[in-house]
Amino acid sequence: MSITSDELNYLIYRYLQESGFSHSAFTFGHESLVINANINGTELPPGALISYIQKGLQYKEIEAHIGENGQEIICDEPFNLLTPHICHQRKKQGREPLSRNDNKRAKLSGEFEMKKEDKGEPSIEIPETHVSILEGHTSEVFICAWNPRNPNILASGSGDSTARIWNLNDPSLTIELKHFTNTQEKSKDVTTLDWNFDGSLLATGSYDGLARIWSSKGDLRNILNRHKGPIFSLKWNKKGDSLLSGSVDKTAIIWDANTGEVRQQFEFHTAPTLDVDWKDDSTFATCSTDKMIYVCELGKTRPRKAFSGHTDEVNAIKWDPTGTFLASCSDDFTAKIWSMKQDKCLYDFKTHSKEIYTIRWSPTGSGTENPNKPLLLASASFDATVKLWDVTVGKEILTLNKHVDPVYSVAFSPSGEFLASGSFDRCLHIWSVKDGSLIKTYRGSGGIFEVCWNNKGDKVAASFSNNTVAVLNLNL
Repeated sequence: MSITSDELNYLIYRYLQESGFSHSAFTFGHESLVINANINGTELPPGALISYIQKGLQYKEIEAHIGENGQEIICDEPFNLLTPHICHQRKKQGREPLSRNDNKRAKLSGEFEMKKEDKGEPSIEIPETHVSILEGHTSEVFICAWNPRNPNILASGSGDSTARIWNLNDPSLTIELKHFTNTQEKSKDVTTLDWNFDGSLLATGSYDGLARIWSSKGDLRNILNRHKGPIFSLKWNKKGDSLLSGSVDKTAIIWDANTGEVRQQFEFHTAPTLDVDWKDDSTFATCSTDKMIYVCELGKTRPRKAFSGHTDEVNAIKWDPTGTFLASCSDDFTAKIWSMKQDKCLYDFKTHSKEIYTIRWSPTGSGTENPNKPLLLASASFDATVKLWDVTVGKEILTLNKHVDPVYSVAFSPSGEFLASGSFDRCLHIWSVKDGSLIKTYRGSGGIFEVCWNNKGDKVAASFSNNTVAVLNLNL
């Protein structure tokens, strides 16, 4: 086994491209001469450099925690890339050393000293009989979303250049949505997707820079081709007559959903647009690696608001259910709450210790089906925690800390009583929003990119890095 300098340089070159650092990739490619190397990278999966480093760290962690007698050292200290590892062993209190899998499960459940079964309490692990594994994708599954009207129809998007519409009632009706022709290479990720309000249309965005609109039966209705770079986010407005997309080309576009024509293109950011979200049927927000957030309106040539305050790229933005507050999260370790009534943020949440990847609002508050419950924001971070914030008072109320690797996704149940979280530690956790207790947990076979609830609140789907989608049937 060996690796050449050209191969390593190519991995770095691909990483820079995938991260949106186009100028750095261009410069590095020429200086390293990797663009002239005879390397065929068409079969290389996205995120290969990160994947190889993660696997190398896992190997080093295993190596560090096997003693000279061949038994595993039970250690509480995290294993990090940039800091030397010093084991902190926990006393086993007369118990035999755990296997590696049991040790991880114990860490994730917080049960080193005593398993729940030992106390006569029911197990929180979801049994395999309550889990459906959907197979068919041939690369990582980055995103999934339930049909808003049919609780048994699920869409997923993958690095294999396809999206799929899964029918849980009849698996034979599963539909593959190809984002390539027979003569094109299959290396353009489906990065984002969204159902319209009645579940009759599915929009997908791809690394090839195209947005596509499909019927719920898999018919391709429109190809939207104005963007000049990968699309990272797209959303339907509530009426379903407009589709909003954001791209690495630094722009956002509002499309006419019926004709596929561009209604307006917004060119305010100076770096890739990472996320977009509607406030109402004509007003929306965008965020970017340029650290800025803009609130724009169809028909207006200038932004209605330009929010600045983040000191690193802004990863996600979300309007609350009533369109009153805008939440944002960033690589600067903070989440912020904004209002159209002022230029500075209302609240600045600073207790995460690493980058915040995404945020979600609870389906509660004035004007929703749960008007008497407080309006909450959930934030998922690379520090392996999820935090819940009460926006009515501007304070952190809970920290959920059973994960051991970066948390990529969180989602509230339709009732707002539960929260699902998915991490690259392969675990999906279901939490009680009331007190932060861990209600259910499931350990899959790959890192989790996305979690989502169906409209009945009885199923949670998760998309995995091992090319699968898992559907958990819950009885909460």
